[in-house]
Amino acid sequence: MRRLLSEERGSTPVEFVLVGVLLTVLTLGVLQLGLAVYVRNVVHDATVEGAYHAALADVETSAGAARAREVVDRAVGGGFVESATATESGALGYETVSVTLTTRLPLIGLLGVPHGWEVTVHAPAESFD
Repeated sequence: MRRLLSEERGSTPVEFVLVGVLLTVLTLGVLQLGLAVYVRNVVHDATVEGAYHAALADVETSAGAARAREVVDRAVGGGFVESATATESGALGYETVSVTLTTRLPLIGLLGVPHGWEVTVHAPAESFD
C-alpha cells in the first residue's frame, strides 16, 4: 500500500491540465479586459466626435447622434449601440449640444449587460452670429 501511495507516475499530465486551465482562464480574462477598455475608448471617442459634429453651425443636431452611432458601428460592429440621442441645451451657461450613447457592457466577447454604459458629451454650439 505504501508503494502505491508514494508512486508519482501519471502526476505530470494532471499538473499540466491544472496549470493549463488556470493560465488559459487568466489569459482570456486579460484579453477580455483589453477588449472592454478598447470598446470604452471607441464609444467615448465616437460620442465626442458626434457632439462636435452636431455643434457645427450648419449641421442638424440629430446628425451628431447618427455620426456617433456610425463610428461605433464601423469600429466595433453593428447593433452594439442601443440608443443614441442628441439634444441642445443651455445648462452650462452657454448654448451646448449634448450627445448620449448607451451601449452594452461587454463581459464575454461583445456579449454583456444591456444598457451597461452610458456616455454623455457636451460641445459648445457654433452659430453664424
